[in-house]
Amino acid sequence: MRQEPEIRTPERPAALPEPARGALEFAAVSFAYPSRRDRPALDGFDLRVQPGERVALVGPSGAGKTTVFNLLLRFYDPSAGAIRLDGVDLREADPRELRARFGLVPQDPVIFAADAYDNIRYGRPGASDAEVRAAAEAADVAAFLDGLPQGFGTFLGEKGIRLSGGQRQRLAVARAILRNPAVLLLDEATSALDAESERAVQRALDRLMEGRTTLVIAHRLATVLKADRIVVMDGGRVVSIGRHGELMD
Repeated sequence: MRQEPEIRTPERPAALPEPARGALEFAAVSFAYPSRRDRPALDGFDLRVQPGERVALVGPSGAGKTTVFNLLLRFYDPSAGAIRLDGVDLREADPRELRARFGLVPQDPVIFAADAYDNIRYGRPGASDAEVRAAAEAADVAAFLDGLPQGFGTFLGEKGIRLSGGQRQRLAVARAILRNPAVLLLDEATSALDAESERAVQRALDRLMEGRTTLVIAHRLATVLKADRIVVMDGGRVVSIGRHGELMD
């Protein structure tokens, strides 16, 4: 309880621009996890993402893809370099205000022991039932939820045990739609699904990505082909950037 967190709110936080644009910049960022200080997870990482751009991160395990997400959400601060959102260094912003600009759809979403309303509303706790339903419809999960014994009020079980993998993913997409973030972070949300579930989740993700900056950790070729740019990472560095055809050439 006496542990002092390293990630703190500055005494005078810099205001993030309104409305949010979703421009991202990594400038010569280096970082090593506390348990592996001798092995940099990112090493001089440079990347600029324009507002509304879809960028896929690809590379072998340990290339630093997940670390990019961890630093953007400010779970850690870089040891060197700077990360900026809409021109503001993340370390100068209020972490709560910063994280409110991001939406995350992880590979294995957390489903709480609660009903569908509460699970989706986790994306924006003050949302009305009507707003929750609209997000569920956009995520292609409303029809399924309506078919449950108590509809949206049905208890989903510990860790969403009553849901299939595709249904859990669409619930996570509904959360992100309700949140309406400036920047969307996708940790290859369809990689563990069968073909039919993948198509349903992909339709929901396409709606969610429309008009907003998206960074996606990509394992599937279909995801890579839709990206505006593909960033190939290895050893915590950018080794190549381009569209799929250019990189294949």
